[in-house]
Amino acid sequence: MGEPDQPSTARMIDFWLGGDHHFPVDVAAATAFEQAYGPCAPVFRELRAFLGRAVRAMAGEGVDGFLVFGAGVPTMGNVHEVATQATVLYTDVDPVTIRLGQRILAGSDRAGYGYGDATDIGTVDPAQLHRFVPGWGRRPVGVVFLGLAAFLDDDTLARTLDELYVAAAPGSMLAVDFDTEELAGHPEALAMMGPTFRMRPPAAFAPLLGRWAPTADGVVPVNQWRPDGAPAEVPDAFHGVLATRGAD
Repeated sequence: MGEPDQPSTARMIDFWLGGDHHFPVDVAAATAFEQAYGPCAPVFRELRAFLGRAVRAMAGEGVDGFLVFGAGVPTMGNVHEVATQATVLYTDVDPVTIRLGQRILAGSDRAGYGYGDATDIGTVDPAQLHRFVPGWGRRPVGVVFLGLAAFLDDDTLARTLDELYVAAAPGSMLAVDFDTEELAGHPEALAMMGPTFRMRPPAAFAPLLGRWAPTADGVVPVNQWRPDGAPAEVPDAFHGVLATRGAD
């Protein structure tokens, strides 16, 4: 795979997490964003730590198959590294990221990577879904939906989460995050996020979940969701929630 000429958010996050699956163009973009906003590594480390705690919570409830949308680069504490007994299907829409993910996971019999548009569950390859998320639609699974809500309007997000609710079996669990209005105070950084980026006030988060029922933890800043010890001091950029699918 040749070196790309355009930066990727997935690889920029890999850089911020301390990974090694990124290129100079990604480092340059990450540096430019930090000049407009400030240090990003602590913020994204907390988002990744929330993912880890949510995945451990799901595994603790007996979930052993995960479907991940908008997966990005599958390293640095991602799902298969946290739930070490589970099988995982990572999906994304960016072909470069998918190829990178497939290369990273080439030796794994527990984790695969393929194309999947979060807003259309039908785009996920049925063979991969059957292999890596056995029992999809028939037994409880974990759905990871991080880094996506900010790029979907309210109607599309609500519809997407409801379609996932219908497709998943009762007892399934959903981990999702939402972007706050943190970047409103950093207009240059906000402009870099592009025209489809949506900030939301925290009061808007829970209603978008529809029939998914939040755990007793609620929708809270990611560093405050079942923290291991005292919550880290980071900007309130992301809220996270773990929600369950009940029996209709």
